[in-house]
Amino acid sequence: MKIENSTAIITGGASGLGEATARLFHGAGARVALFDLNRERGEALVGELGENASYHEVDVTDHAAVTRAVGEVRERFGDLHVCCNYAGIAPAVKTIGRDGPGDAALFAKVININLIGTFNVSSIVAYAMAQNQPLDRDGSRGVILHTASVAAYEGQIGQAAYSASKGGVASMTLTMARDLARNGIRVNAIAPGLIHTPMFDAFPQEVYDSLSRQPLFPVRLGQAEEVARLARHIVENDYMNGTVVRMDAGIRMQPR
Repeated sequence: MKIENSTAIITGGASGLGEATARLFHGAGARVALFDLNRERGEALVGELGENASYHEVDVTDHAAVTRAVGEVRERFGDLHVCCNYAGIAPAVKTIGRDGPGDAALFAKVININLIGTFNVSSIVAYAMAQNQPLDRDGSRGVILHTASVAAYEGQIGQAAYSASKGGVASMTLTMARDLARNGIRVNAIAPGLIHTPMFDAFPQEVYDSLSRQPLFPVRLGQAEEVARLARHIVENDYMNGTVVRMDAGIRMQPR
């Protein structure tokens, strides 16, 4: 499936990996719809991109809000072809906290946004994609891309909730691809390693430097644009389906 002339929904599209993907896809001729809670940043980005970009204030866990926004995108841009799920949070949740058992409410919040939110958006978008006319002789109707993490496999201390959520995303990918195969919809996931997003800018320099030395090669943090390029390849490579691709410069995360 070509990015050019496609319509892509990008959750978490106002910053980080979502912003980088939105910029790349839009530059390649796609219509992009940004789903994000940061209205100021989302509207500013759409203003910068100009034509064929839209912002929608969406909580990915809210079924009605997602359904409404998907309808708005279809009304403006027509058929949906691509969905990139980047929206997520990563607060620290330990099994035992300083004052007692771990924060179960915060654990549930992480699962709700990162895992259930991914399913919620994907199922609503897939229903819309299934109504498309086939785009090629294979019967392709759409591509869904999830964001897992190397934490799904090597979660560090304090990442109990995040690792569980991303492990769920990774495990869900093949099953969702099997569910949607009859509809001509491919489903894949990227499992990034240490990628330089705005979150890293808040770290002390010594922490930033320590993280930058951990990848095997190249010895640096990954760039959001590199993840975006992989996202484009997965969308355009019609034989990629049901897989989780690590993008981590060979890193294997240590306990801390």
